Amino acid sequence: MEAAGQAVESWFGPAFAHLHPLLQQMHRLGGALSGHVTVAYGKGLAGWLGRRVAAKLGLPPQEGSIALSVHIHSTRHALHWVRVFGAGKKVTSVFTPVGSWPDGHWVESVGGIRAELRVDTSGGGWRWVPKRTSIYGLAVPRWLAPQLDAFKRVTEAQYQFAVTVSHPLLGTLFSYSGTLATR
Repeated sequence: MEAAGQAVESWFGPAFAHLHPLLQQMHRLGGALSGHVTVAYGKGLAGWLGRRVAAKLGLPPQEGSIALSVHIHSTRHALHWVRVFGAGKKVTSVFTPVGSWPDGHWVESVGGIRAELRVDTSGGGWRWVPKRTSIYGLAVPRWLAPQLDAFKRVTEAQYQFAVTVSHPLLGTLFSYSGTLATR
């Protein structure tokens, strides 16, 4: 069996200590989070496209509050996030480290979408900073690629996070955010 937490802790090296202690614990030992999140979609064409992309990620088609459970674990080679919105399907994101902090990045794979993401740890949190995106192996030009604004941080012993996906020409496609507690 692989040692838990090695991918994240190894990638960060000494900078792992910059993360909030509860984020360190979650990425070292793994764990489960649950709570309610608020889902929102853009208007017009942005909302139509956002619902289609979000469905591939397991989000419901309707806006509003919905339960979210997330199971996080790390192996020697990757960080795994398994998400379930409400009674929907499980969707797994696999994040593979490339290089090391601060110049390296993570590659997130969900279905045919692949995103290269740097990490900003300002304030003890974790913000994904997009670098490149490809869909089914085809590079998407930055001016056309969906933009990601995603962070997680610990506030009053709970995991606060927000994810917004937008398009440079259309605006916000979809977002979800909330506060989750360990279970």
